[in-house]
Amino acid sequence: MTQARYIDFTVRGDELGWLVALESDRNVPFPIKRTYYIFGTKNGVRRGKHAHRQLTQMMVCLAGQCKVLLDDGSRREEIALTRNDRGLMLAPMLWHEMYEFSPDCVLLVLADNWYEEADYIREYDAFKAACA
Repeated sequence: MTQARYIDFTVRGDELGWLVALESDRNVPFPIKRTYYIFGTKNGVRRGKHAHRQLTQMMVCLAGQCKVLLDDGSRREEIALTRNDRGLMLAPMLWHEMYEFSPDCVLLVLADNWYEEADYIREYDAFKAACA
């Protein structure tokens, strides 16, 4: 799916521990204007369930794991996020749902713009129509 791609991050460290730096316009290929994280998600809950008209995002599973359903309007793909040294970049107009969160899951999301409700497409049928 061309609207989503992995970006592997450089891990630095030694016997004292490890560090991954996320840098705007460097290993995160857009300016970061918003950052949030999801945690404590109850078993069986699906998060997301929307697309963005213009927003680009990157998801990094800092702890635990979860699955992400991606849908570009013609194809669907399931991705497992299990590594804290890899980000999943999502282009605009990509329906996404996150689910099967492990109890310890912490999912970090970086976005290239501020929160703007008008950018969201929250109804799947409206998303499909916008893709046509």
